[in-house]
Parts: sequence; structure tokens; C-alpha cells
Amino acid sequence: MTNKKRKRHSKNDASNKNQKSPTNKEQKITSPSTTKRTKSNESSSFLEKMRARLSGGHFRMINEKLYTCTGKEALHYFREDSSLFNLYHEGYKTQMSNWPEKPVNVIIKWLKKQNPSFVVADFGCGEALISKSVKNTVFSLDLVSNEPDVIACDMANTPLGSTSADVAVFCLSLMGTNYQTYLEEAYRVLKPGGWLLIAEVKSRFDPNNGGADPEQFSKAISELGFSSVKSDLSNKMFILFYFTKKGKQNSKRKEIEWPSLKPCLYKRR
Repeated sequence: MTNKKRKRHSKNDASNKNQKSPTNKEQKITSPSTTKRTKSNESSSFLEKMRARLSGGHFRMINEKLYTCTGKEALHYFREDSSLFNLYHEGYKTQMSNWPEKPVNVIIKWLKKQNPSFVVADFGCGEALISKSVKNTVFSLDLVSNEPDVIACDMANTPLGSTSADVAVFCLSLMGTNYQTYLEEAYRVLKPGGWLLIAEVKSRFDPNNGGADPEQFSKAISELGFSSVKSDLSNKMFILFYFTKKGKQNSKRKEIEWPSLKPCLYKRR
């Protein structure tokens, strides 16, 4: 190879070396529209998280209020602003989504095995799932009525007639500080031999952590005029109590010592 050819090749090599290949940063340059979309998605995600956190905070506040006031006060609370009731139930559904089994479904399964002619009083019905799931006549009772078939009332003073129901249900709804008056109302509306079903969060019946003794709770209800049939402790999250109304009430019934039920307060996650 001649000297001229060598020089020509060396110049070409130098020229090729000076032409740098694009770096990773240069290869990943995005268009302005893509950048805007990314920032918009991040902003939306942040806002959704903030809304969920705020909603959760409101739910916990309302939940604590319901456990620490009377039913009459709770009724007044929701009548002042019925939107709080919807907010509470949205938070409630979120909490229930974490439960492996929901007590309302257990109660619905039980009802489907009973006589379809049984009249049911659903105290604190929420979304009225029992009424929507069984063939029975169901009186759905709650503090606020968002549906035409739900009766808005204080659980201690319902419009139902005496001895008009075969089954009374309290599914996670013994929330007021005067919960015993709800049970007295259930006794009034039930027929002799009628069923009383109570599902409550298990932590409310843990004496080692400030909860009530389940036997003391059952004893108080028995003194009201019920017979304890069984207590289902098999579920991890809740207890389900089954009672039937006695045929005759003792006219000399002594004052009942009702245990204080521990409020079910949810921690911030």
C-alpha cells in the first residue's frame, strides 16, 4: 500500500471515530406530548391516592361517631347531612372487601334454608342486601333511606307492629351506646318463637383487650326474654349469635346488666 493510500485510510478512520454513536440518553428522548401524558398520569394517581386517604379519614371519623353516640343522635347527625351516610358506607364496603367471608352472606344462606314465609326485620340494613337476596318479606331499617324499600328510623323506635316479624337481624349494626334499646325493640316486634340473629366483630367480645364477655352478653339477652340457641365462633372476623324469643316473658324481670361493647375503630392504613 502506498503512502498516499495509507494517509487516505487514516483520515477516514479519524473521521469515523469523530462520529460518536448516540448515547442511551439521546436514544430515550421523548416528545413533549409524551412527557405531558406521563406527568398527567402521575398527577391523577396522586390525586386518587389523596382522595382515598381523605375518604378513609372521613369514614373513620363517622364510624367512631356512630359507636360513641346514641341512635337518636346518629339519626339527627345523618339527617343534617345525608351525604355522610353514603360516605360511611363506601368506607364500610372498602373494609369489608378485606374480609374472607362476610357475615351478611352467612345470614342470607341461613335464611334461604328457612320458611320463605318468614317475615324478616333487618335492623341497620345498609345496602339492604338481605332484602335483595331472599324471597322473604323483609323490612329493611336504617338511619337513612337511599332506596324506596328502606325505612329510615331510629333502631330503638321502628314503625313495625308488635309480634309482626319471625326473624330480627343485626348484622354489624349494634353500634350505639344504647344498643340494648335496639334489642328491646327487636323483642317487641318478634313473634314468640321468633329468631334473633346478631353478627358482630370478634374484637368487641375479647375480654382480654377491653371487649365484652360473650357469655355475659348472651346472658343479658336471655334475661330480656330470649333463649340462646348457639354462638358460632368459627369465623376469624366475627361472631354470630342465634337466639329465639321465649313464649312468655317474666313480668317480674329484674334490671338487666348490659355489658359495654367495645367500639370497632379502624386504624389508618
